[in-house]
Parts: sequence; C-alpha cells; structure tokens
Amino acid sequence: MVDTMALLPPFIRAARTPSAAARHVADEVLLDAPDARLAPVLVAAARGDHGPAAALLAETRGRAEWEDRDRYVTRLAAFARSRSEWLETWRAAAPHDPDTLLVAAQLAVDRAWPSPARAELLRGVSPLITAAARGDGRDPVPWRLALDHARGSRAGHRYVEELWEAAVRRAPHHYGCHVAALRYLASSWHGSHHECFDFADLAAQDAPPDSLVQALPARTAFSYLTDGCGPRVPRARLDAAADRAVALSARFPAADPWPAEVRNLLAYVLARLGRLEDARGQLLLIGPHATSFPWDRVSDDPLGLFLRLREDVRAAPLAPSGHPREGRGGRARAGDH
Repeated sequence: MVDTMALLPPFIRAARTPSAAARHVADEVLLDAPDARLAPVLVAAARGDHGPAAALLAETRGRAEWEDRDRYVTRLAAFARSRSEWLETWRAAAPHDPDTLLVAAQLAVDRAWPSPARAELLRGVSPLITAAARGDGRDPVPWRLALDHARGSRAGHRYVEELWEAAVRRAPHHYGCHVAALRYLASSWHGSHHECFDFADLAAQDAPPDSLVQALPARTAFSYLTDGCGPRVPRARLDAAADRAVALSARFPAADPWPAEVRNLLAYVLARLGRLEDARGQLLLIGPHATSFPWDRVSDDPLGLFLRLREDVRAAPLAPSGHPREGRGGRARAGDH
C-alpha cells in the first residue's frame, strides 16, 4: 500500500486531529454524488426496478450523449457489483438490448479486474463486449470498454490500434476512449511519460475548447507525479498541462457535477506543483462534488484525503510568486482501472 501522505507536499503531511471545521465540511461533501439524472435511477435500481436505468441509457444513446452514457454505464455497473438483481431482471427481459448488454459487459470487466487471473477471466468477457458493440454502431462506449479489456488481457499493439481507430471513427473526441488509450500506453511501457504527454497534448490540441479531452495532459501529469519512474518531465510541460485543464474548468459553472472529476484531478496536480492559489480556486469550483478519482489511486480513504488536502491548501501560506515547487511521489496504485 502506498504511503498516502508521502505523496503530498510537506504542508499537507503534518499529522493533526481533525478540526471542528474539517468535521463540519465533511458533512457538506458526498463522494461521487450522482447527478440529477442518475440519482432517481439508482434509487429505483435499489428497489429492483430497472425501468429508469433502461430509459436513461436509451435516452443517452438516442441523443448521442456519449460522455454521459459512459459515466452512467460505469456507475450503474459499479452499483450492480453489490446489488445486481435489477440488472439480472433487465437482462432476462431484454437480452439483446444494447444498453443492458453494455452495463453487463462493464460489470463483467469490473469483476474480473481485481483477480490475479484477470487476463484469463477477461478473455471470457470478449463475446459480451462484442455483442454490446454490435448493439448500436454509433456508440463509442463499447470501444472504450474494449480498450480497457485489451489492456487487462495484455493484447498486442496492432489489435489495440484497430480498436482505437474504430473508437475515434465513432467519436473523435470521446474522453473515455482517450483515457483508455492513454492507460494502455502507460501500462505497455512503464515510465513512458514523454510518450504519454505527446499523445495527450496532440489529442487536446485537436479537441474543441470545451471537450474533456482538454484535461488529458493533466491526467498524464498526475500519472507522472505519482509514478516516480521514468525520465524527468520539464516543469514547463507540467504547468502547461495544468493550465489547459484550468482553462477547461473555467468554462463550467461552480459546483457543476459534469467537470467534477477533472476539477478533483486538477486540484491534486496543482497542489503537488505548489500552485496553491490555483488549487484553492479549483477547490472552490468543486464545491460538494468530491470524486473517487484521483484520491482513490493514492489512498484507501479518498474522501478523507480530499478533505485533508482542502483544509491544508486553504490554510497554507502561498509560495512566493514565480517559485512554485515540484515534487514526485511514490507510485500510485497498480491497475488503474
């Protein structure tokens, strides 16, 4: 297990008893709180009713809301890991429905991922992913899942390139597919941070200003800062990655759940780079929307780590202008899935 606090700047590492203020703000924040569309769907699923989930995913597919669809599929599969009755009923009622096939495929990958026999288990999931991909030829989300599957099953580069080409034909700037491709690149050559930055920077340059792909370089910076392996990346490149994500964040309202994960990632990266004023700004924009990623990559208590960083960044004196600090920590958890 990674020493969480060793991964953070010195101003965050000081041991302390949580203050009354810290205990109070914990009541204001919910980890991975569902948005207004997903919340009633999860309530219904908890009661065994799959109808709202089917309606939600059919709506995202009909409107080509691929980023929302990807998020909802991931969240529904995560819910089904502990409460699967509603999904089993849905699959029995509509075994060829592209939406239930996609959730079932995501769930199968998620269940196989922690196993030491991951590669072998994932090979048995391939037919389910193929069926999901055939359900709607426009949908890039099954191809994001196929890219994750290829990484977990240690597929070769040529096969992954074919998957990538199929994904971008459907949605050239789909964030989930880009993250999946970036993860494959990072896992296939440990320490390949410069190559990952090249991929992320080019993707961001080609994407619209309001695309989540603008945050891909910041995600690469996070991997670099928590890896502690590979050649050094110039500070200017890390700052440029953060600046691009800051510009993206500024396009959305405060306390908006849509960019919440990007803002959580950015707050971590900015704090690690010593850009405390910028980190404070992102923490204000995050509001109550703490997300598991990136905190769960470096801690068994992601919400606790988020709250500690928030309190410490707010309390820390600013570094002198023009003299930001940079540090690299130990490795984040293996198996970034």
